[in-house]
Amino acid sequence: MRQLNKWQSMVFTIGAVLMVVGAAASILRWEGAPWTFAAGAIAFVAMQMQQTYEGRNITIRRLRRIMTASDILLIFTALLMFVSQMPWLGGLDWLTYVNYVHNNWVVTLLLAAILQLYTTYRISSELEKEAKKR
Repeated sequence: MRQLNKWQSMVFTIGAVLMVVGAAASILRWEGAPWTFAAGAIAFVAMQMQQTYEGRNITIRRLRRIMTASDILLIFTALLMFVSQMPWLGGLDWLTYVNYVHNNWVVTLLLAAILQLYTTYRISSELEKEAKKR
């Protein structure tokens, strides 16, 4: 896996912190929470996409695709946070909003977090196995 340089690692970490702050602030109904989460998600996903894998290990390639799906879920979570806080943004009537949108960003965030944890752990163990074979 291609490692991030010092600045990229810093942006990656700041993005992760902004996502945590944005999620916590959204629970507290702070109006800037979706903006904070979205900025963090964009920074986090952009830096994670910089970590490419050039090897031929099929397992790591599959895990990278799962990680990409998780990144898409993080961006979708930011979109749901905007719509959840501002129902008029999506042009939804009240019943549709309550049934399908209201606070469902928590579900997509949970899925993304579980996939991120799984893939991060598995990729590191697969890279260790690959390093031992050499």
